[in-house]
Amino acid sequence: MDQIVKPRLDPAKFRDPVVTAKGETRATVALRALDTLWFNTGTLCNLTCAGCYIESSPRNDRLSYLSRSEVRAYLDEIAADKLPTQLIGFTGGEPFMNPDLIGMLDDVLSHGLHALVLTNAMLPMRKLRDPLLALHRSYGDKLKIRVSLDHYTTEGHEAERGARSWQPTIDGLIWLAENGFSVDVAGRRLTAESEDSLRAGYGRLFAQLGLPLDAADPVRLMLFPEMDPASDVPEITTACWGILHKSPEDVMCASARMVVKRKDATAPAVVACTLVPYDPRFELGRTLKEASGPVSLNHPYCASFCVLGGAACSR
Repeated sequence: MDQIVKPRLDPAKFRDPVVTAKGETRATVALRALDTLWFNTGTLCNLTCAGCYIESSPRNDRLSYLSRSEVRAYLDEIAADKLPTQLIGFTGGEPFMNPDLIGMLDDVLSHGLHALVLTNAMLPMRKLRDPLLALHRSYGDKLKIRVSLDHYTTEGHEAERGARSWQPTIDGLIWLAENGFSVDVAGRRLTAESEDSLRAGYGRLFAQLGLPLDAADPVRLMLFPEMDPASDVPEITTACWGILHKSPEDVMCASARMVVKRKDATAPAVVACTLVPYDPRFELGRTLKEASGPVSLNHPYCASFCVLGGAACSR
C-alpha cells in the first residue's frame, strides 16, 4: 500500500478568480438547480484524522454547532421559494456530536425531503441508537447513513483515523445494516492501489461481515480522491470542458451549496460546497437566494476532487 506522493503546488496558481496563472480564462460554474443542501453541523469530532481536509478534531470549533432553528430557517426558505431541493446532507466534524441533530433530521424528513448523514459510526452515533431507530421506523429509506471507512484493512484505516478506530466503526456499520438502515460507505484513495483493487478489497470485507453492500456500485461505495491543498494540480479553464469532455453541470457547485456557522458569527452563511468551508472567497451570502450566483473554480479542490477527480459528495 504505497502512499501517493505528489509535487507541491505552484504558489502562482489559484490566485485570481477570473484568470489562471497562465493568463487563461478560469472556468466558472452556474447553479443549475439546488438539488442538494448540506449543513456542516460543526467541526468538533471525536477523532483527529491525519488528512482531514476540514481539520476536525475534539478541539477544532472553527465552525460552531448549527442549531435546529437555524436549519429550519433554510428549510422554510426552500419551501417558500419552491426550490427543487430533494436531499439535505449533514456533515462535520462528527454530526452526531451536535445535540440538535435528531431534531434537525426529524424536521428535514417531515418536510418530505431525504436526509443523508456522514458519520464515523462510532460512539456519538451509538449513543443515539433509540432516537435513530425511531426515525428509521417513521421515515424508512428517506434517511440514509454514509459511514466513513477509509480503507478495507485495519491498518489502512487506522493509519488515517488513529489507533483503535477500526472496530468501533465496523461495529457501528454492522448495527446499521442489521437494523435495516439505508447505508453506504465512503472510502478514500489514500494509497497507490487502482480503483479495481480497492473495490475488490472492500468487496471481500463486505462479504466477510455479511453486509448487503455492492462494492462495485459507485454510490454504495464512494471512493473519494485524496485532497491536499498543497499538492500541485492543473487550474481549470473554460477550454478544459471540451478537452476533458466534461460539463460544468457535472461539478458539485452546479447543484449544491453548504451552510456553515463560523465561530463567534451571529448567523450562518452559505458557501459554495462542502470542500471550502473556511475560504472567504467561497462565502456567497446569508440566504440561499443570495448564494445562487456562479462559482469561480479558484481552489485546488475544484480540480483534484471535482473536475479531475470526478467526485461529488452526493449523487
